[in-house]
Amino acid sequence: MIDIKQIRENPEKFKAACEAKKFDVDIDRLLEIENELRERKSILQNISTDKNRIGKSIPKLSKDEKQSALAKLSELKQSEAEFQNRIKELQPEFDELMLQVPAPADDDVPVGKDDTENIEIRREGQIRKFDFEPKDHLQLGLALDIIDIERGVKLAGTRNYFLKGDGALLHWAVLRFAMDQMVGKGYVPLSVPLLARDEVMRGTGYFPGSEDQTYQMEKDNLSLVGTAEVPMTAYHSGEILDSEELPLKYAAMSSCFRREAGAAGKDTYGLYRIHQFDKVEQVVICENSIEESEKIHAEILANAEQVMAALELPYRVVNVCTGDLGRGQAKKFDIEAWMPSRGRGGAYCETHSASKFYDFQARRMNLRYRSSYLVNRESCIANPPLGVLRRTTNHKSRTTKFCHTLNNTVIASPRILIPLLELYQNADGSITVPKVLRPYMGGKKKIVRGS
Repeated sequence: MIDIKQIRENPEKFKAACEAKKFDVDIDRLLEIENELRERKSILQNISTDKNRIGKSIPKLSKDEKQSALAKLSELKQSEAEFQNRIKELQPEFDELMLQVPAPADDDVPVGKDDTENIEIRREGQIRKFDFEPKDHLQLGLALDIIDIERGVKLAGTRNYFLKGDGALLHWAVLRFAMDQMVGKGYVPLSVPLLARDEVMRGTGYFPGSEDQTYQMEKDNLSLVGTAEVPMTAYHSGEILDSEELPLKYAAMSSCFRREAGAAGKDTYGLYRIHQFDKVEQVVICENSIEESEKIHAEILANAEQVMAALELPYRVVNVCTGDLGRGQAKKFDIEAWMPSRGRGGAYCETHSASKFYDFQARRMNLRYRSSYLVNRESCIANPPLGVLRRTTNHKSRTTKFCHTLNNTVIASPRILIPLLELYQNADGSITVPKVLRPYMGGKKKIVRGS
């Protein structure tokens, strides 16, 4: 959520943000409502003051003066009720519009309509050249009996699957390796709820806007989360932290659920776009500082890149354009892994997203911190007598600010299994297990059928 003062002071900036991010929000109507609400609330305050003043004076008034005062009180109460009713009418519309206003993108975010206009920053790793005809991940998985799409669809419908045997072990190995990397960096591991109340979905910015992509259980007023970002970011919602605690760094390994509404006929082959997957996610809550957010953003991106480098997977990093940013994201980097079976002869496809929100999520969740700073206070009189020294003492002052929040995928599987299987395949159909994953698979070096 945006500070209404910022919108009031620079409405054109937020109109431009709506256009750049493709969100249809009537900023003029928002400000019109906000102005009327402020005026009516100010009048209500004056009415309350007048009521209190008249009420206190009544015992001291004569009989005739009391009648006049009571009549005035009755008039004030009637006006008060009218203003309160109007505020009750306006407040829901104001609140709804405020939830829809997008955060402006950083100045260095490229302007573009969708992911086709994201800007490549760099490429890392070498794309493998095969000396045999390579198979795609599903051909490999079926031949090795480690992926079963048919039975997944039988049990749960399209975009569902089973991972079996070494396929399941490889999936877990990737996740465990990524989690160990994050714990080794000092991130606090969390096991998180996979269900969230609507206020949590709103607080993290998923509602309104992502209802169609979310599995909702109306009977219980709960939703299955599409990422551990939701419970981790909301973990301290409604709290006031101490500045000395920051930054707070968390990592979670969890299942994630997405309806993929609107994706009918898109990426239906294999494991790329599915309804349920597992992910290691990192979330950082830091102080309200543009410089600190910039530093943390680079850190969480580097964390994910180090995992990709350890897996020896080629990838590229892109600066996500305005039309591909979410409502609350001020800037986002995507990591795209090279997948030989995608596109025509291979393509870079998204596997990670590193997002910076500034205080957008924190305002919605009322997540704040107290910062302390020292000031000097004179402990003597303002003009001490001649010969008397003026002494000062250090006094700790405290102010409350909204936190900044950031998040990034460390690894998501089974999507990452696509490049792992395809790039580590051998001519005989076996899969070489990446070196860093072998300790998580009992030392196994190759996946072969029946192993």
